[in-house]
Amino acid sequence: MAFNGSWKIDRNENYEKFMETMGVNMMKRKLGAHDNLKITIQQDGNKFTVKESSNFRTIDIEFTLGVNFEYSLADGTELTGSWNMEGNKLVGTFTRKDNGKALTAYREIIGDELVQTYIYEGVEAKRFFKR
Repeated sequence: MAFNGSWKIDRNENYEKFMETMGVNMMKRKLGAHDNLKITIQQDGNKFTVKESSNFRTIDIEFTLGVNFEYSLADGTELTGSWNMEGNKLVGTFTRKDNGKALTAYREIIGDELVQTYIYEGVEAKRFFKR
């Protein structure tokens, strides 16, 4: 249950390039890089409840490990896929509904940070969160 708690964005690595590759327009990229994202995660066995709050939206997401669900990114991109646990890492495998391309996401605790890694079309970005 190491993921449990509230996490606030601290810094990004290559996030604007990732958003550009995803097709996010320049204005949304600039705003997205400074979204003040806060994530609250509650794990109960294989079930997760995640609340994402940013300058743009607040959304509650519920998922069960290994079960497909639908999700919309802040820019409106719609995805379908699932999260699985691999060791101490959450691994998300998603497919964009508009073009069928894969988006992979990882969440892991490294030291005192929650690190989210995104990979799309060979471009990797990281977002670092602190409790």
